[in-house]
Amino acid sequence: MTEASEKFALPDSLATIAEDFNALSEPDRLQLLLEFSEELPELPEKYADHPGLLESVPECQSPVFLVVDLDGDIVHPHVQAPREAPTTRGFASILVQGLDGLTAEQVLAVPGDYPSTLGLTRAVSLLRLNGMTGILARIKGQVRRKQRLGI
Repeated sequence: MTEASEKFALPDSLATIAEDFNALSEPDRLQLLLEFSEELPELPEKYADHPGLLESVPECQSPVFLVVDLDGDIVHPHVQAPREAPTTRGFASILVQGLDGLTAEQVLAVPGDYPSTLGLTRAVSLLRLNGMTGILARIKGQVRRKQRLGI
């Protein structure tokens, strides 16, 4: 584990993302967030064709929907966010990339304040950071429910 992952009890994937953001100046952090927004994977076809299977994230200012697949104990989050909302898409992409392939236990252990570790608190509104916190909370909620139900 990296020093940041030990400090924040983060998996390496999320620690590395936070380190990358914090190594940059504030304007460059926003550019990196926009780059993440372009990397948000499309929904798998089984969800793209059935939007009713997705959970809404009302904490986000933009319409964001998500679903989590558990493959045994391995988490695969899928998030849909509009292209017209690059900040929100960037946050969603960070979480999808940072959480995908982790165990359920690792995902559930991610601190709820992870968004604040990115060094964006002065660059984006608190409302937008709350949206990312909401996405993380809903991903964790789905992981818990699916574990409990054994699906």
